[in-house]
Amino acid sequence: MPLKTTSTNAVPAFLAMAVMNASSQLEATGADVIHLELGQPSSPPPEAVNRALADALAQTSTHGYSLAFGETALRRRIAAHYADFYGVTTDPDRVVITPGSSLAFALAFLAAFDRGDRIALATPGYPAYRNLMLALGIEPVLLPARAEQGWVPDLEALAANGAPLPDGILLASPANPTGVVMSDDEVKSICEWCDRNGVRLIMDEIYHGLTFTGCPATALSFSDSAIIVNSFSKYYCMTGWRVGWAIVPPELLETVERLAQNLYIGPPRPMQAGALAAFDDYAVLDRHVERYRENRDILIRDLPETFLGDIAPSDGAFYLYADISHLGMRTPDSMALADAMLREAHVACTPGIDFDREQGHRHLRLSFAGSTADMKEASRRLNDWLPKFLAGQ
Repeated sequence: MPLKTTSTNAVPAFLAMAVMNASSQLEATGADVIHLELGQPSSPPPEAVNRALADALAQTSTHGYSLAFGETALRRRIAAHYADFYGVTTDPDRVVITPGSSLAFALAFLAAFDRGDRIALATPGYPAYRNLMLALGIEPVLLPARAEQGWVPDLEALAANGAPLPDGILLASPANPTGVVMSDDEVKSICEWCDRNGVRLIMDEIYHGLTFTGCPATALSFSDSAIIVNSFSKYYCMTGWRVGWAIVPPELLETVERLAQNLYIGPPRPMQAGALAAFDDYAVLDRHVERYRENRDILIRDLPETFLGDIAPSDGAFYLYADISHLGMRTPDSMALADAMLREAHVACTPGIDFDREQGHRHLRLSFAGSTADMKEASRRLNDWLPKFLAGQ
């Protein structure tokens, strides 16, 4: 008799990681692949971070379990960061350190929602939100945020035609894959709308610091009921370290703590020691942001307009969301185009279908988190390859 399977078997793949795997297999054959598929900084973290980790590894006191919410020193430093960056005072007791921001979202979903609850999220958007909700029995309510809307979702559309409001809403600014940065007024308006309508807001701020038009406000400035998620992966160049954090409303803290204790006991202590030092050198980190801006400008300048199409503004993060519908393909197909780009031009990118199940076949996400030399080489390869590919259509 066959063994039982579960509904989690139907959770879609995370295509960006699937492309990374295919790229790795191609590189194993000797191919030189330019990586535009992952939002992964090519720069190392500040040297102070590496030194702090090395020091921590030499101390036996850092080898045991951490508290479920993380080390007190790091939680206090993150609270101080909100005062330094945003002028917002927050209690360090509300700061929860997690093994990467992905687990912060899992804690938020489990603590604030029940099976069968509905959470609205912008589309296009980060696919792991939706996939994790499906695995937990939460219904994702897709809220369009397309070019004609300035890539920002319209919350009033949630109540159109008398539809019931969702139990929660998850938004990101800067956004993945579009790079759109909401204005402070837009973030304030969203927070007020959620509080007014009894909708729990989860705000993804993991790309804060990576903006090209000034420092945006945190949703924490406007709401004490919102769950704020951030990470050391992007601005701090610590992707593989897997250290994230959440600012959690007081009424959820006890539940979140019990979940953390049972899910992972506590975040890794040596990595937290390194993360503590990440706040010591903003100047180095900001130079990386200037390089990302240069990389973005190279791709926009050098890639064909028909390949980029009606791209989002990309005022933050490190992505271009290219509209390939003007390329002249018989049928726009981001999966087929991304596969051919990798196999034939050795340039890896992520199909838009990963971020938008309805219209993602018309888009590709290009990450410009790599080196400037790679952006120039990727542009050269694609300019050489695209005419040959389109001629074969």
